[in-house]
Amino acid sequence: MRIALAQVDCVLGDVTGNLDRAHDTVREAAARGADLVVFPELSLHGYALGRLPGDTSLAAEDERLNALSHHGPDVLVGLHEDGRLRRYNSASYVADGAVLHTHRKLYLPNYLEWEERKHFSPGHTLRAFETAHARVATLICNDAWQPMLPWLAAQDGAEVLLVPTNSAAGLAPGAVDTVVYWQDLLLNIARLQQCWVVFVNRVGAEGKASFWGGSRVLDPWGQVAAEAPGREESLTLVDLDVRAVRRRRREMPLLEEARFGLVQREVHRLMQEGVD
Repeated sequence: MRIALAQVDCVLGDVTGNLDRAHDTVREAAARGADLVVFPELSLHGYALGRLPGDTSLAAEDERLNALSHHGPDVLVGLHEDGRLRRYNSASYVADGAVLHTHRKLYLPNYLEWEERKHFSPGHTLRAFETAHARVATLICNDAWQPMLPWLAAQDGAEVLLVPTNSAAGLAPGAVDTVVYWQDLLLNIARLQQCWVVFVNRVGAEGKASFWGGSRVLDPWGQVAAEAPGREESLTLVDLDVRAVRRRRREMPLLEEARFGLVQREVHRLMQEGVD
């Protein structure tokens, strides 16, 4: 399975222009033999949606999304989704001219510059899904920082975790080093869930946010299989051996005994004690 990491910038609110650039990127990836092109979070809209005067959201069924896969490869693209009553920070997986799956970001940050709860509603489901190349799950940016979500995706059979992201650096004095945090986090996910992890971050700037790129792919042992440069647009291709996931999970069966009953009981107890 050959994946193209589309580490790109976008123009805030220019959906038509961002779509045109996405088509150019997918065409280039197709010419280089890609099976799947992965774009960053909100790649069709930009991040700082509160600065826009109107609503530019797209329905997940919009034909303009479907058209991205007409060049050959499957495509994962980030969008501000029009869910009729609500709006979502979503990523749609498009294959063979149709949206195969749409993931709605589950955990919306609401601190520093990241005030997503003002503009999005949280999603309510996490599902792994079958593609022509592998069983896949999507975690959008902050979703990957919640320890139970990668575990749930792996328990649902995900062999490849796609992590489209808008991660910026240096937003506030004393803030965490997001580059180092992401590197450590991705290593942890790959090793504990024993799957391929595909992290695609944006570049460019919006307001105070400067997006640092550094997209990368880790194998089921936690080794970095490919890495894009920092802070510049690039299209990085990497070949994944999906069968390596099964080999690794047999070598060290960390995921085999999930004990869902135990998890259910303890979560129920915490809810009864008023945690949720």
